[in-house]
Amino acid sequence: MRHLLCCLLLVPAIAGAEIYRWTDAQGRVHFSATPVEGAEPVSVKPQVVERDDATREREARTAKFYDARRQEQAAAAGRVTQAREQQQQRCSQMREQQSQLNRGGPFYRLDERGERQYYTDEQIDTFRRELDESLARECK
Repeated sequence: MRHLLCCLLLVPAIAGAEIYRWTDAQGRVHFSATPVEGAEPVSVKPQVVERDDATREREARTAKFYDARRQEQAAAAGRVTQAREQQQQRCSQMREQQSQLNRGGPFYRLDERGERQYYTDEQIDTFRRELDESLARECK
């Protein structure tokens, strides 16, 4: 695709350039973009290539395929970015929990009646150990 674009960009420059024809002392004919003594200008008409229906259809299918592929790649990149953001959020929550555990104090959860149920030291130690393992495993 890049090559086609480069060629298309060069066509106007080539079409506008002067071409000169000249013959050397040995009788060989030469063409050049710079005029030489005794050179005569040559008019060059660009060749127009007409594509048939099958070629245009094949080009349309190819363009459709590449568009679909680019959309798939963009969607996959979006999913990866979203998963990475969720992982970072989860890691920051675990680090905050770890910070709270390191500060100490009583820890509790609310039961179905809204009353505080305090954790025992063993429960806090178990939670701290599991949290440290999760951080080491998931948040390198």
